[in-house]
Amino acid sequence: MGLFDSLLKTGLSGLGSGSQPHPGMTVATGLLEMLTSQQGGGLIGLVQGFEQNGLGHIVSSWVSTGENMPVSGGQVQSALGNEVISSLAQRAGVSPDVASSLLAQALPGIVDKLTPDGNIPEGGNLGEQALNILKGLKF
Repeated sequence: MGLFDSLLKTGLSGLGSGSQPHPGMTVATGLLEMLTSQQGGGLIGLVQGFEQNGLGHIVSSWVSTGENMPVSGGQVQSALGNEVISSLAQRAGVSPDVASSLLAQALPGIVDKLTPDGNIPEGGNLGEQALNILKGLKF
């Protein structure tokens, strides 16, 4: 199990049960949809959101091939905005604070996996990469 999977499993354990989709998986799926969509600016839009909120050094570490810097739920909320966080939270059936925390744990690994060469892919198939990331998640 890779570091990304370990972080997700540790950070998201105990939040879901039964036949309902795991809240962490729902948040991760919504995030990947957002990152692969051209409508919301995709991965580039996410990077710009972090940069505009003084968090460019953090998101740059995720894109680069080096170690990923951690991020807090509050920083994620600042970068993505209340509307995005609320939408993902509602979809997962969790509070915005929980959604922000889940995203803070998942974002570094997801962005890292979407940018394996240390660059944001131009015209690449992020949808296929996102599907492979979701298939690899274990809850």
